[in-house]
Amino acid sequence: MDENLWLVVGLGNPGPGYAGNRHNVGHMVTAVLADRMRANFKNHKANASVAEGRSFPGGPKLILAKPNSFMNLSGGPVAGLLRFYSIDVSRLIVVHDELDLPFDTLKIKVGGGHGGHNGVRDIISAAGSNEFTRIRMGIGRPPGRQNAADFVLHDFSSTERTTLPIMLEDAADAIEMIAAEGVTAAQQKFHAPPA
Repeated sequence: MDENLWLVVGLGNPGPGYAGNRHNVGHMVTAVLADRMRANFKNHKANASVAEGRSFPGGPKLILAKPNSFMNLSGGPVAGLLRFYSIDVSRLIVVHDELDLPFDTLKIKVGGGHGGHNGVRDIISAAGSNEFTRIRMGIGRPPGRQNAADFVLHDFSSTERTTLPIMLEDAADAIEMIAAEGVTAAQQKFHAPPA
């Protein structure tokens, strides 16, 4: 196993109709990383779109993946990619939306439960372990009595879209830092309150 190899999975739903949804923020982050690495996504036999590259010369190699399955069935593609690339689950970073964090908040954690997120739940089940890193992208709670399932399947608001690019860049920075310097260094930087 290449010790300098990481699998970065951005969760979301496939197809253009879902592309701007809050639930697809994981896909958006992997797209930012692919742009930085000048890498193109290609279909992989594990039922995912995959791009490979390094953020900087000599840096860790990142396998970026967007499962082609719907969110709740993310586990099969992720487990297939872990096997294909012979990557240990400890070298897996999953990027997903998080209702329990305010919009434009980013939290990094390793292990733990799925917190009600069905995509994460399916990955834990298929991978047989919860010992992977999660980048939890805060999308906030739905306003009023709006159903959470409806809320995550709507696009970001026009106000949110002004801040969203910065949030995506921050998440991409956090992933690069985790791969290069470790989770603790990234947590210390990205969990700190803004100056």
